[in-house]
Amino acid sequence: QVRLLESGGGLVQAGGSLRLSCAASGSIFRFNQMAWYRQALGKQRELVAALSSGGSTNYADSVKGRFTISRDNAKNTVYLQMNSLKPEDTAVYYCNAVEGVYYYWGQGTQVTVSS
Repeated sequence: QVRLLESGGGLVQAGGSLRLSCAASGSIFRFNQMAWYRQALGKQRELVAALSSGGSTNYADSVKGRFTISRDNAKNTVYLQMNSLKPEDTAVYYCNAVEGVYYYWGQGTQVTVSS
């Protein structure tokens, strides 16, 4: 059973920064990809940033240059560094891991950016 536990969300003013963490139960080496998604109230869940096992990254246009996804293999943890936050970044952020045909999700962490 794969468990993903997010942390680091909270309330921040526009222009501020937050770092989200996603700790996996066990090695993250087995995952083809790890990613962060977000879902704002009344909207569909969308991909924010993805990191492949080979190290390639992919970002939503809306966060390019502001957000950075990274991983610490020794800690089995993936991070999302979020800078220059905007009110439109307000959402529940979910960690995702892909292993073959299986998708795993964390419980989500709320990020609220005030104007």
